[in-house]
Amino acid sequence: MAKILISPGKYVQGKGVLKELNEHVDPLGNKVLAICDSVVLDLFEEEVKEGLANKELLLENFNGECSKQEIERLKELAQSEEVEVIIGIGGGKTLDTAKAVAYYSQLPVGIVPTIAATDAPCSALAVIYSEEGVFEEYLFLPTNPDLVLVDTEIVAQAPARFLVAGMGDALATYFEADACALTKASNMPGGTQTLTALNLAELCYNTLMKYGVAAKKAVEAGVVTEALEKIVEANTLLSGLGFESGGLAAAHAIHNGFTVLEETHAKTHGEKVAYSTLVQLVLEDRDPELIQDVIRFCQEVGLPTTLSDLGIEELDEDEIFKVAEASCAEGETIHNMPFKVEAEMVKDAILAVDRLGR
Repeated sequence: MAKILISPGKYVQGKGVLKELNEHVDPLGNKVLAICDSVVLDLFEEEVKEGLANKELLLENFNGECSKQEIERLKELAQSEEVEVIIGIGGGKTLDTAKAVAYYSQLPVGIVPTIAATDAPCSALAVIYSEEGVFEEYLFLPTNPDLVLVDTEIVAQAPARFLVAGMGDALATYFEADACALTKASNMPGGTQTLTALNLAELCYNTLMKYGVAAKKAVEAGVVTEALEKIVEANTLLSGLGFESGGLAAAHAIHNGFTVLEETHAKTHGEKVAYSTLVQLVLEDRDPELIQDVIRFCQEVGLPTTLSDLGIEELDEDEIFKVAEASCAEGETIHNMPFKVEAEMVKDAILAVDRLGR
């Protein structure tokens, strides 16, 4: 199988770079449809207009759900206005909608995340929901975004929980890519990982462990520091390249399993992934010192290390077994692990992590 690595066409990050959006959009087109969520328009409308001052700009409010209906509405708007480029500005669903609209309109797309809560901005993927917010399907895209631009001054103004959630999502990247390196499991573009992808994934992990606590403190103070810049890059670019071109394994499958429990629904994607990463480490029988290091890191930045932290106050082994069964469903990425994983093993590892986390 061929080795394949995919990435955005251009990645830009730094304090105040939203004001420089014009120059980075120039190669993509002049007439812009900017899809923004309402919070972005309330807080940063002037910065968006300044950043696209030399463009023919159409600002459109995102309705809050990445649904087929919303994608179709915005696609029709793009066609009727004959726009040349789509820009998504905001959180994950806004960005996914922009990717989908650009794909169906056959237009280039720029992505401007305003939080660093997941590694999704760089990916060739959009998650489609119903109008009511129920998951429907994944839309796998033929290319990554043409441009990803992250203004760390804006990221620093968001609640610290978003940055911490991004660290939780990024925490899984190296351990899942490492498992896929052993099994030569296929990655998102359908090849096997390159040496570059695995090394980027490892750099992601090392960056989190070294700078995560300092970056959280910077966001709590509302300031941009070099530690914050490094963690935003780890959360967004390194984790994005690492998961997509390195491959997924147990951690994200166990995350999916946790979604069967309603008690976990208030937790972010990254918070659930962090706990699930600890479960993968126990499944793999990793060095106890490594597991303790990761637990300490999670506790220092505020990521879950017990089931109570995930909202599961009453321990019911039957309910935990349901999580384990869902994690091991046919087609789940847990089957990329270098050994056969069964639901009973996952249940035991989930309970073991809860005890270790205490």
